[in-house]
Amino acid sequence: MNNKLFLRLLMVIAIFGVSLYYSLVKPIKLGLDLKGGAYVVLEAVEDENSNVKIDNDAMNRLIEVLNRRVNGIGVAESTIQKAGDNRVIIELPGLQDTEEAINLIGKTALMEFKLMNEDGSLGETLLTGSALKKADVSYDNLGRPQISFEMTTEGAEAFAKITRENIGRQLAITLDGVVQTAPKINSEIPSGNGVITGNYTVEEAKGTAALLNAGALPIKAEIAETRTVGATLGDESIAQSKNAGMVAIVLIWAFMIFFYRLPGIIADLAIVLFGFITFACLNFIDATLTLPGIAGFILSLGMAVDANVIIFERIKEELRFGNSIRNSIESGFGKGFVAIFDSNLTTLIITTILFVFGTGPIKGFAVTLALGTLASMFTAITATKVLLLTFVNIFGFRSPKLFGVTEGEVIK
Repeated sequence: MNNKLFLRLLMVIAIFGVSLYYSLVKPIKLGLDLKGGAYVVLEAVEDENSNVKIDNDAMNRLIEVLNRRVNGIGVAESTIQKAGDNRVIIELPGLQDTEEAINLIGKTALMEFKLMNEDGSLGETLLTGSALKKADVSYDNLGRPQISFEMTTEGAEAFAKITRENIGRQLAITLDGVVQTAPKINSEIPSGNGVITGNYTVEEAKGTAALLNAGALPIKAEIAETRTVGATLGDESIAQSKNAGMVAIVLIWAFMIFFYRLPGIIADLAIVLFGFITFACLNFIDATLTLPGIAGFILSLGMAVDANVIIFERIKEELRFGNSIRNSIESGFGKGFVAIFDSNLTTLIITTILFVFGTGPIKGFAVTLALGTLASMFTAITATKVLLLTFVNIFGFRSPKLFGVTEGEVIK
């Protein structure tokens, strides 16, 4: 074995080791269709009481607020993305209490400070939730949950002025137009700190605090669609995908060994490497695996096998013309490269278009297919060649029979 081949073998082994580590160090994130959870579609609508237009900037700010809300209620692996001009799709995998989460997501959460008149009516808005720095759950002397808030420097100054100029009056704190509490102002409050009481449960207080920390929705949005996917359905999808994948891999292994002998065995090892590389890349970019993503992986697996078939057929052709094993391998990989590269380049162009213009499931399919395509090119063109030449050099294989070519097929 020459030094160049030895270095390439070390590279393949190193890539296998890194891929194995990233594939097994943590479980890959599963999407809504595999893990179960909640699916929510929010639709932005015109608000006659507001002059804010529904444009791309407003939708982006809406998504930012929704991201903070979802993170605030502790939902991991969520997906929030724009759909069309005025809709946002929210996927919350693994969420148990979907109804509460949906209610929290859809609330405007507009916090306002208003003076209460003697007749119980409310005056103009003096301060909004934009003045808040943070909100937390606390407990009163009787152990009842309440919401403590702290204002920004500017908010604290405005709050101090309001309380200083209105001693003796009631200051109502409202959330989405509903009065939460209306304490009497006994003195100026310069600190900008306060509490909101309202007979909350612990969960309600946590949810409201999360909403206040995330901020109010910048535009009016209504829940257009909700759907709950059970965890059982997700488990069934995973089980069916595993079974289908195992059957496909066993059939592929048997096919490759039967028709191509030694190269078939090498190709089967390369397929294992292909799987680890693909899943390691998905883990590395923190991608979420969905059913369309599994479909993309299986399709790229087929492309990896197809690439090996193209190369091995070229090798068999060279052997039939009486060429040596090593020359046939070099020529087979050289002739097969152009066809494989053109095919995979076309696939990558298509996956790029799907990713740019597609929505969630389509993007998941495109990402997995693109990563699988790149992995298949490496395993078919580089890894398979290195392993095949290594076996030939170490064990001295020289018989065309080991490559699926009988003596009668060789042209002498």
